[in-house]
Amino acid sequence: MKTLFLIMSFIGSSWWLMVSNTAGIKGTITDANDGSAIPFAKIQLFTGGNSVTSTVTDVSGNYYMKSLPAGKYTMKVMCVGYDNFSQSAFTLADGEQKVINMKLKASTQKLEEVEVREFKSSVSRDYAKCESGSAYNMSIATVGDMPYVDYNTENYDVVNENNFKDAVGNPLSTFSIDVDRASYSNVRRFLTTNQMPVKDAVRIEELINYFDYNYPQPKDDKPFSVNLEGGPCPWNPAHQLVMIGLQGKKVETENIPNGNLVFLIDVSGSMGSANKLPLLKQTLKILIDNLRDEDRVAIVVYAGAAGCVLESTPGSKKERIREALDQLQSGGSTAGGAGINLAYKIAKENYIPGGNNRVILATDGDFNTGASSDAEMVRLIEEKRKDGVYLTILGYGMGNYKDSKMEQLSNAGNGNYYYIDNIMEGNKVFGKELWGTLFTIANDVKIQVEFNPNKIKGYRLIGYENRLLNKEDFNNDQKDAGEIGSGHTVTALYEIIPANSEETIPGVDPLKYQKQQVVTSSEYMTVKIRYKTLGEATSKLMENILKDSHFTTKNSINFNLACSVAEFGMMLRNSEHKGQATWKNVKELAYNGKGEDSDGYRSEYIKLVETAELLSK
Repeated sequence: MKTLFLIMSFIGSSWWLMVSNTAGIKGTITDANDGSAIPFAKIQLFTGGNSVTSTVTDVSGNYYMKSLPAGKYTMKVMCVGYDNFSQSAFTLADGEQKVINMKLKASTQKLEEVEVREFKSSVSRDYAKCESGSAYNMSIATVGDMPYVDYNTENYDVVNENNFKDAVGNPLSTFSIDVDRASYSNVRRFLTTNQMPVKDAVRIEELINYFDYNYPQPKDDKPFSVNLEGGPCPWNPAHQLVMIGLQGKKVETENIPNGNLVFLIDVSGSMGSANKLPLLKQTLKILIDNLRDEDRVAIVVYAGAAGCVLESTPGSKKERIREALDQLQSGGSTAGGAGINLAYKIAKENYIPGGNNRVILATDGDFNTGASSDAEMVRLIEEKRKDGVYLTILGYGMGNYKDSKMEQLSNAGNGNYYYIDNIMEGNKVFGKELWGTLFTIANDVKIQVEFNPNKIKGYRLIGYENRLLNKEDFNNDQKDAGEIGSGHTVTALYEIIPANSEETIPGVDPLKYQKQQVVTSSEYMTVKIRYKTLGEATSKLMENILKDSHFTTKNSINFNLACSVAEFGMMLRNSEHKGQATWKNVKELAYNGKGEDSDGYRSEYIKLVETAELLSK
């Protein structure tokens, strides 16, 4: 105990030395009465009335918020048993580091009917060398029935929306396709609990791609068809929209190779609530019900440590797989890195050449022991994908949900990413769309669009901010990109400024040493797509041209739905590019894009729009 005390004292006194000098805020939260440190206090930072980030103090009452942009902020501190404290507005200059210490007064409010049960706790310590910019990370691992205090520490990567680019100076737009749909179901979770979603939880391309579009199936040996359509921009009458739609070939179940699946399940203490581990089990049971006899499943769990609870088992033994799943209980800290290593090891040991080899990671993303930083986890996944094992990530829960980490991991691991907010979403992912979720038909799919300045003055890609590539990446077969599953659709929208527009686009000064020459052409743009067929290391090229004939004033159901969802996303984000967007217009487009709607997803979407409209007032 004496040794542990000395270690903790050293950490408490020297934590300032272990954080980087990046712009940020740091300080200590103490008791106003006796000056003692207050651990596990929540610090929330606001700007313009919106929460931008939050953190929790460590065992010495210290906190640190790094990589903050310049601006005006207010801070709120909360802790059970203390009165909330709000820091008056302050300004953070670019590159500045502020020290803000605060004292909390003990609350005079009486707490009643608090049941305390016997519990054990263990302290987990990671003495690994700190990376630059990292603070020492100590976590209290929960074992047994320790009461759980639910601080809201959800985390999302900042999404800086794409701006307009001029077609002369920037004729190429390059990005990786994205079939992730997590953002839509997460936004739905916010709205159905009567909250507007956090701005950066809204990734517009994932909202658009949540829906299947009735593009035609490919007619040749290509893995997907390419569909182009243009029309007026609903939120800016002076602009046009261009839709690029890919339709993956639907592979019949009997033609899909045998599966080698490893369930990697987070059973840490944070997974105990009903919308986490219990919902996770029900979701995976849907997948188990749809396994074929020749498919195989192993189950790996991780909490304070990782372990295999079910060896690779054939799909014919469904009851045995269900029993192993039913026995899982939550408790302990979260050694995500150890779990990932073990899951990939088992997947490699049972690897099926030419088969469907995949790790399915189910978690709230709150890794806190072992390899836990985003950079460490991404590098780990990038290394593991070389074994030819794909990755599917299932996100669960709220309050401590780490969306940013899971999105990065799925992008790094030849994967797809879903947020499971209810059992119906679980059925959509592993029931109705099972093999689209689990079986990839095209790898490293990249799109590069060349715009013709004779027709187009400027353009803006709507969404895909986290999927942008350098123009040189398009022809680089070593550059990782997105995957398309069986029957999947991918849709992208460009907002176009016509060439005859008087609108100005911010740009750079004319080049001094080069002359730019524009070739006369009646084409609007050329859409190039590179992809790899399964098992191939060299990409193939597809090329399509957008012409006048693709534009119409009576657009398709697909076009109307995509426009509605894009406008919906811009309204939720309060985008600077939303123009004349209104909730009324979003709903009208949604009704025009409803179509047959046999599964009811588009009707549900209309209800979400109505909910958002009411909450926005």
